[in-house]
Amino acid sequence: MVNMDRNSPNILVTGTPGVGKSLMSRLLSEKTGLVWIDVSKFAIENKCLEEYDEVYKCPILDEDKLLDHMEPLMCEGGKIVDYHGSDFFPERWFDIVFVLRTDNTILYDRLKDRGYTGKKLEDNIECEIFQTILEEAKSSYREEIVHELTSNNLDEVSDNINRICQWIEQWKIDNEQE
Repeated sequence: MVNMDRNSPNILVTGTPGVGKSLMSRLLSEKTGLVWIDVSKFAIENKCLEEYDEVYKCPILDEDKLLDHMEPLMCEGGKIVDYHGSDFFPERWFDIVFVLRTDNTILYDRLKDRGYTGKKLEDNIECEIFQTILEEAKSSYREEIVHELTSNNLDEVSDNINRICQWIEQWKIDNEQE
């Protein structure tokens, strides 16, 4: 659903931890001037967290509180939202959804380098193998706005950014204000 009140699109960048969402979102923000919202950091800054998950060693997101804080920002347009989940964000927020995917061997090494071990490491690798985030995005948003991008190396990240920039330019042409 295109929101004619906005001058710039809202983009969701999602995928399993370690696939390169933050790197791509940061570089895309720098190149386009769109505002990057790293949901994990945004949740901390706006106190949108509940108790702590001892198994996964991370805080649990208060989704309702987060959505309330993000709503006015999303209405402005021009946002790149970066998070490993997607099914709780309203579909109306996004003009396009990119699901980053990474080869399991590469992802395993990236997560090990981040200090992931045991169940947290295994579950994230399984999540990528079974395309959990891709399926979640496809079931949460219109199929035509969900795009899978490979993110194994910096060349692919660069190609993805260039492709997204072309899409943004076309979006602006298609949604020009009268």
